[in-house]
Amino acid sequence: MDVARQLFARIGVENTTMNDIAMASNKGRRTLYTYFKNKNEIYLAVVENELNQLFLRLEEVAQRDYSPEEKLMVFIYTRLEAIKEAVYRNGTLRADFFRDIWRVETVRKQFDVKEIQLIRGILTEGVMKGDFEMPSIETTAHILHYTLRGLDVPYIRGNFKNQGIERGKLREHVYSLVLNGIRKHSKIINNQ
Repeated sequence: MDVARQLFARIGVENTTMNDIAMASNKGRRTLYTYFKNKNEIYLAVVENELNQLFLRLEEVAQRDYSPEEKLMVFIYTRLEAIKEAVYRNGTLRADFFRDIWRVETVRKQFDVKEIQLIRGILTEGVMKGDFEMPSIETTAHILHYTLRGLDVPYIRGNFKNQGIERGKLREHVYSLVLNGIRKHSKIINNQ
């Protein structure tokens, strides 16, 4: 898989053949076909491996001895940076990632479930310690997860920087939005 990842990164998924992967890994094509039906399966395995690496980083953050607020913010930025690093590390895979996001989404479903569990754990810890208050931990975990997913592409592409929002300011805005919301704190929410 690592050889395939390197080939995909260097020359692109579409330009890489099963024969290229076999030759670069010093394996026969038959050996490849023993484990993978086709190049698409190898590509999905490469993406899954990248997501597993990302999950390990996020899991490590979720287990740190930080306050829930700090843990949530470190989680968010570790996630954004790790996804950006993975996309950039994989060169032309970046173009494939943006062009064929639905193929990536197939593999990402299992990752999403695990990521939501980590977010839920951080939120639960915050509620139990009295740092967070929310109508539903489960719903908030899902909303936060999809909000973070919505930041992936703009963050990777540098859209915030292009808008003149430097990294420190972006962090400050995300912190404020996630932890304080946009409503004045003196107002009471009537209909949740």
